[in-house]
Amino acid sequence: MLKAVIIEDEIKSLNNLKNQLAQHCPDVEILAEASNIEDGYEMISDLEEKPDLAFFDIDLPDGLIFTMLERLRPIDFEIIFVTGQSEHTLRACEFACIGYIMKPINPERLVDAVSRVRTNHPNRMDQRLEIFSNGLSNPNSFEKLSIAGVDGIYFVNLKDIIRFEAEDNYTHIYLQNGDRITASKTIKAYEDLLAPFNFYRVHKRHVINLNYMRKFVKGDGGYLIMDDNIKIEVSRRRRPAFMEQMKRLQEGL
Repeated sequence: MLKAVIIEDEIKSLNNLKNQLAQHCPDVEILAEASNIEDGYEMISDLEEKPDLAFFDIDLPDGLIFTMLERLRPIDFEIIFVTGQSEHTLRACEFACIGYIMKPINPERLVDAVSRVRTNHPNRMDQRLEIFSNGLSNPNSFEKLSIAGVDGIYFVNLKDIIRFEAEDNYTHIYLQNGDRITASKTIKAYEDLLAPFNFYRVHKRHVINLNYMRKFVKGDGGYLIMDDNIKIEVSRRRRPAFMEQMKRLQEGL
């Protein structure tokens, strides 16, 4: 069983979440619930049994949930934000490897978010919240990525990532220092997340950091030579769009 707490000020949203959990995640036991920051802080502080998981609305009547989280540190439970917030908030969650569910709640998304909680121990939540908070306050400050690896959570500078390589539903992440991290997330998720940060998908199996390209070799489809001397195929289907991207880079656009 996963023991959980909820902080949500909207009664309709609270009841919907509890009903969805009962129906789709029967192994989640609700220990307690609150509707604002002060009551939530007292609730969590007074619990005799430590929660494994917390469902938090972000914007509450007496402020943002982060003020409570600062008071609770160190945080040793997983968090899933239940939010109607902006795309930027969701990107911050992805960068920090923190779960989120959009309102109204999608049952499949709820099940997926809860299942990911089981793979995130040790959770290193304080560091993940720092990445989230920095990204939320400054849209241009996404410099570090939290990666849920198969053996733990890693914190990696974007500038140190050379490329991503897909293998089934896992992704291998290759770093400048020669390390490789295997993540339990699809390459499509990384493609969508990192497209604004000079990462580009050149093949169904490969997303590259354009800063690490050394040479493009023309030919049947063509291939790239990266700074780590690895050859990366550029698929025929993606080649025209890739060449347009190269043109924009050359022109400084």
